[in-house]
Amino acid sequence: MSDLKGIRVAILATDGVEQDELIEPKKFLEQLGAETTVIAPKNGEIESMRHHERGDMIPVDRALGTAQAREYDAILLPGGAMNADTLRMSEEARRFVREADRDGKPMATICHAPWLLVSAGLVKGRTMTSYRTIQDDLRNAGASWRDEEVVRDNNWVTSRQPSDLPAFNRAFAELLTNALQRRAA
Repeated sequence: MSDLKGIRVAILATDGVEQDELIEPKKFLEQLGAETTVIAPKNGEIESMRHHERGDMIPVDRALGTAQAREYDAILLPGGAMNADTLRMSEEARRFVREADRDGKPMATICHAPWLLVSAGLVKGRTMTSYRTIQDDLRNAGASWRDEEVVRDNNWVTSRQPSDLPAFNRAFAELLTNALQRRAA
């Protein structure tokens, strides 16, 4: 894997985030030299989940209301049904991902997190995957849904669930490496 030093990744999450879908990509990216920032609607900590069980409390680095997508090079949207359902109703979260998409930033989304992209009006014409229970939502919003471990569509990488994390992490790192190469050119 390439060195991701200099890449700033915003991780947008809230209470109910699937713990492994936030922690594992965060660690992976940091091991490659990327700087990660956990951004949530509130300061302090967010409560994660491990499927249906409560997980760890995760420190928040920055409140969503003070963050702009232009301050970051890439966006990570971890899943968790409660997390995604809450974020999709946040105008600040929808604004954040719209801004990132408008600027063509690399975006990695897993599990239920594509719900935010649906509510932000961004999935029409995209090829993606997600947790199987939201495939109809993606199709109804105009996306082409695939049941694959990881799907890459231009500057987006999507995956289905925690078992896909190794492939998801590699695909996101590759997307970021390509972005670094374009920046250097």
